[in-house]
Formats: sequence, C-alpha cells, structure tokens
Amino acid sequence: MTAPPIEISVSEVKALLDEQAAFLLLDCREDNEHALAHIDGAVQIPMGNLPDRIHEIEAFRELPIVVHCHHGGRSLRVANWLRNKGFANARNMTGGIDAWSQEVDSSVERY
Repeated sequence: MTAPPIEISVSEVKALLDEQAAFLLLDCREDNEHALAHIDGAVQIPMGNLPDRIHEIEAFRELPIVVHCHHGGRSLRVANWLRNKGFANARNMTGGIDAWSQEVDSSVERY
C-alpha cells in the first residue's frame, strides 16, 4: 500500500472532520501556542515531547494522522519523523493553524 501525499490542505482536513472520519488531528505546537488558538478535537503533544509520548498515539499507527503547527514547518518535520517510525499515513496540514484561521474558521485567533 502506498502512503498518501505528505501534504494535506486545510479544506481537506475540514472535510475529514465534517464527515467524522477516523483520524488523529495532532497539534505539535507548544502549550502557550495551543492556549492562544486551537482546533477543537486536536490532540496536543509538543514536537519536543513526542519521542517520549509516542505511545499515546500508538492506536493510530494504521490510521491517518494529520499534524499541524503554526505555519506548517514543524508539523512537516513531525509528519516525516512519524513516517520514519512506521506511521505511514502521517500527513502535514499545509499552512498550519494560520491557514486554518484564514481559510476555514476565522474564529480561531491568528497570532
């Protein structure tokens, strides 16, 4: 089975949420960033803590995981790291929560 493209758009993620698809939305930002703005339903594990907390997402090893950060840089690194750890369906939400705020939900504060 071929892995999906590493990038996924915010509109595609919104569609997954709307259809209540089985996937994990993983917020890899720091606690203070998450407190400023977040997407309901996202699981927050800061990028630096993920190696020690990877067991928390083990149930999603075979399911899609969409990782997001502020603009998409950290989350792309996390998605690639997860793929290297065997999470073949890990993807990066292009543009991060900033793009989410601009294109999907303007009630999510920009910072």
